[in-house]
Amino acid sequence: MLETTRGIVLHSQKYSEGSLIVNIFTESHGNLGFIVKIPKSRTSSLRTVFLRPLSILEIVFDYRPNLSLQRITEIRLAVSYQTLPFDPLKETMALFLSEFLYYALRNEQPSISLFSYLTNGLEWLDMSRKEYSNFHLVFLLRLTRFLGFWPNVENYHEDDFFDLLSSQYTRVRPPHGFYLIPEEACLVPLFLRMSYPTMHLFRMNHVQRGRFLDVLNSYYRLHIPDFPVLKSVAVLRDVLS
Repeated sequence: MLETTRGIVLHSQKYSEGSLIVNIFTESHGNLGFIVKIPKSRTSSLRTVFLRPLSILEIVFDYRPNLSLQRITEIRLAVSYQTLPFDPLKETMALFLSEFLYYALRNEQPSISLFSYLTNGLEWLDMSRKEYSNFHLVFLLRLTRFLGFWPNVENYHEDDFFDLLSSQYTRVRPPHGFYLIPEEACLVPLFLRMSYPTMHLFRMNHVQRGRFLDVLNSYYRLHIPDFPVLKSVAVLRDVLS
């Protein structure tokens, strides 16, 4: 049955000489794998325009729920980025976020609100001209609300620990090693107030930004099964330093 939906490209890999396997987070069915045949005459445009990380597409495909790989019959850009593919920092962020989302969204069911959150954030990054160095941190922290492990800060008191496993504060040191000490735990409510328009007001040096990124990566690994250590974390940290 042919369906039309929007989707965000998360990952692609070579399948055969003339085809790719592409993972796309779709608005209608969540995460889906597609086999995409690439005619030689269109190799350049398909790979560099349509299938680059975090491209937002409109696709027509033959949906068959019993198949692991769907087949696309038509493909076009739903959003034409103006700066994301051409700005070195934004491009590095896009590579990092596509890898991050590839693992974070593997088992997510379709959600209009989640899909809107993702596309609105990516369009904001594309349109921003300055002061977006904290974008990936705000984007991933706020994403936890949709994935079910938004930090609970309602009962925070000074000198509390933040338990990364239970996503809440505690007066006593947790019996495991997955927590933030009070000196760092006190920053969680502050970070939760960050938004795209205000994030430039939260001044962080590259060491603090790197630490925040490491904590977020660990937090996701604790709450999403088989979430790996991401190679792109080190690359992004180097670029932002």
